[in-house]
Amino acid sequence: MSLADHADVQDAAGEERLDPALLAVIANRLDAIVREMTSTLLRAGRSAVINVARDFSCSIVTAEDELLSTAEGLPVHVFGSHLQTAEMRRLHPELREGDAFLDNDPYVGNTHHADHTILVPVFAEGLHLFTAVAKAHQADTGNSLPTTYMPFAADIYEEGAISFPCVHVQRDYQNVEDVMRMCRRRIRVPDQWYGDYLATLGSARTGERRLKELVDKYGVELIQRFVRQWFDYSERRMSHAISELPSVTVVGEGQHDSFGPFPAIPIRVEATIDAEAATVEIDLRDNVDCVPAGLNQSRATAVNNVVTGLFNVLDPDIPHNAGSFRRITVHLRENCVVGVPLHPTCCSMATTNVADRLVNITQSAFEGAGENLGVAQGGSGMSIGNAVISGQDWRTGGPYVNQLFIGNNGGPATAYCDGWVTWTLPVCAGLLYRDSVEIDEQKYPIHMRSLRLLQDSGGAGRFRGAPSAEIVYGPKRDPTSVIYSGDGHETPPTGIHGGLPGAGAHAEKIEHDGSRTPLPPLGQVTLEAGEWVVGVDNGGGGFGDPLEREPERVRHDVLEGWVSPAAARDLYGVAFTGAAQDETLAVDAAATAERRSSLGAARG
Repeated sequence: MSLADHADVQDAAGEERLDPALLAVIANRLDAIVREMTSTLLRAGRSAVINVARDFSCSIVTAEDELLSTAEGLPVHVFGSHLQTAEMRRLHPELREGDAFLDNDPYVGNTHHADHTILVPVFAEGLHLFTAVAKAHQADTGNSLPTTYMPFAADIYEEGAISFPCVHVQRDYQNVEDVMRMCRRRIRVPDQWYGDYLATLGSARTGERRLKELVDKYGVELIQRFVRQWFDYSERRMSHAISELPSVTVVGEGQHDSFGPFPAIPIRVEATIDAEAATVEIDLRDNVDCVPAGLNQSRATAVNNVVTGLFNVLDPDIPHNAGSFRRITVHLRENCVVGVPLHPTCCSMATTNVADRLVNITQSAFEGAGENLGVAQGGSGMSIGNAVISGQDWRTGGPYVNQLFIGNNGGPATAYCDGWVTWTLPVCAGLLYRDSVEIDEQKYPIHMRSLRLLQDSGGAGRFRGAPSAEIVYGPKRDPTSVIYSGDGHETPPTGIHGGLPGAGAHAEKIEHDGSRTPLPPLGQVTLEAGEWVVGVDNGGGGFGDPLEREPERVRHDVLEGWVSPAAARDLYGVAFTGAAQDETLAVDAAATAERRSSLGAARG
């Protein structure tokens, strides 16, 4: 469906419609502004979690607190931006040009304390028209341990992070130095934090400058008309997509693995599609209360992760903004592990683990809506490859802290494609960058001994889940602390429509003598020189019957080493002639047909 399909002369309110080409031009210009904000933060950030992994997002919100443009922002970050701007306006009703606010409060609109968000109100002709939003995950936020993820913290006091509920950090474009001093005193890597703060602020100010130029070019009145009509268009696109689904209620159930003294956390997602009304209602109220640990969702993440799961099964070209959100209702309750947390509930890990499970469970639940609907589950959790490392760097004489993103977490299969190998986390939808091994080794005193994909770890199916990876790393000289929060050890990602589950995750420590000691799924380990930590991520779940996979795809996977000849024969029913070693491997069509017939009969 194109913009031209909605090029009526007037809209329902009698307002003259903008030319469809102009509507598209302005919409793409807004996305370009967000991408310029993104480029600014990526190039100016100091920590590897920002300038290598790109664990940040930018967005534009209207003065009425409606999400307008997100470009390539991480879903877990951007879908709650409007909640933050609403709190900014509530706490600061007299906004002024030159203001900037720092927000990381998970109890109103932010994700979790580690995501420092800069909010810059944008004015034109004396009117507050937009807010430029730049949100970046920090290497350190003053937690009681050197990590931004605290799964075992009973409340925010034990978590220890500095909390900034929409605090003024700039007036008249000048820093509020009191806040700068507070952060420098509490954060373990103050210079690194300050560099990242300036990069985030610069990103938001870039958005402010470009938005002013946009309004100067087109005028306030036309831009306001554009916003209204762009939201209406987005809503029509969303309505059309939902109307093509069956009217049905689907239920997805799963769990986060047990950890430490805590049992597994069951999760239930109920989604009701009303095709005639073109609406989707998602109900999360039938879930357990908040737990005395850091895995509780914040309001923003509870909503945005199920919305992400819904968008994952719809046309990817639908705009992700307040217009399309009009057709979605998410029901939450207070004091619920996937609902609205009450102070001082700890939400330290609200952007991963349980959050990842919400995305996975939601997208796979739509299996119940139709033959080719739904997306299998992908790998999740902050495993060894996504751990927080810290220690003293003898090269600088000072401390270091950084969030690694070197794991892969195999992606889920869909009705149309195999899983994405570098999926990393469901909440990021493949948009998070994986670290460079070389850059991590340059910036921090660690050595990556090996990184490899594992054979037969992706869930078999008509389309295959992505394989998992194994990573091994350790300190170059002085001790390194590794704090990690894995998941999928007990309950790996499931396949749908007959697809098989991906492989489970696990963690180990290699001792000085080469022996291996199993590590718990979530924990902390300190490595001495000569010791190594080993992390294996999940493989992604498969989609559809493995016996329906194109034999040439199976042959390709065997040649790549992702699928073994035994799995090709026993799971996919594909027989070969020749050998992979000398590249003479070829599909034996007759033997494959016979093998698949035999396996199909045996499976009933």
